Amino acid sequence: MGELKNTDAQSAGMHTEQLSGRTQQVFFDVESRENEDRFLYPGAFEVDFDKHGEIDAVDLTAREVNTQIRDLMKEGMGSITIKNPGAKHSFGVGLLNRLNLTFEGSLGYFGCGLNDGPNIRITGRVGWSCGGNMMGGTVVIEKNGGSTFGNAIRGGDLVCKGDVGSRTGIDMKGGTIIVGGRTGAFSGFMMQRGRMIILGDAGMNLGDSMYDGTIYVGGKIAALGVDAIEGEMSELECAWIERKLEMYGLKAPHGAANLTKIVAGKQLWNYDNLEPAEKKLVL
Repeated sequence: MGELKNTDAQSAGMHTEQLSGRTQQVFFDVESRENEDRFLYPGAFEVDFDKHGEIDAVDLTAREVNTQIRDLMKEGMGSITIKNPGAKHSFGVGLLNRLNLTFEGSLGYFGCGLNDGPNIRITGRVGWSCGGNMMGGTVVIEKNGGSTFGNAIRGGDLVCKGDVGSRTGIDMKGGTIIVGGRTGAFSGFMMQRGRMIILGDAGMNLGDSMYDGTIYVGGKIAALGVDAIEGEMSELECAWIERKLEMYGLKAPHGAANLTKIVAGKQLWNYDNLEPAEKKLVL
């Protein structure tokens, strides 16, 4: 079995994972232009951020809006504005391309999920499961969000400047979730990796059954979940949090050093050293 490659972030204490075995993680130099096509999706469009497009969604379905977004990217437009989204569901999903996308209004359920690359801004609110299974890029919501915010997120930054509902970051596998206000019950449930920053209060059962990752809370915590415990903040973490929040015009209410850090107690770490195929050989 192979070991995960030790990185600068791990050496500095920003990664606590102790996983072994096969991994799909790929480490590369972002400054290198060598083999850059390896990091592009097949069929990705060449876009120019200075070219602007606009879609009025007032009489359009989600399929029509998402298709028109791709049509505009195909024409090379790298900045697209969606007007009158009308809180409809499933807008801005499955975008595997660099893109500046703005929704002038609110979205319904399942908005901006399954994305890898675009920078999305929503001027209104969002419903359930915004940013679900997101792999890269950014999504910034100016107002409030619904439940299961950032479910199973794998990468990128998902930011809600207001409050969100329950089960934020459920089954989170990477990336960063930032909430400017409060979050509901069972946030961070079965969290596996990544970081969550909650600047307000957190509901019941925070971090329940989390395996790894880190949750930072600026307000009161109603109750911790199973195997979630408080950890010690480091200077490196404080500096990282301050820089990350500054990117989105946010600040910790009493400073990053006074956030409460929640990590896994590791009492549920019942990992097996054998791969499934190896188990069959042993048995």
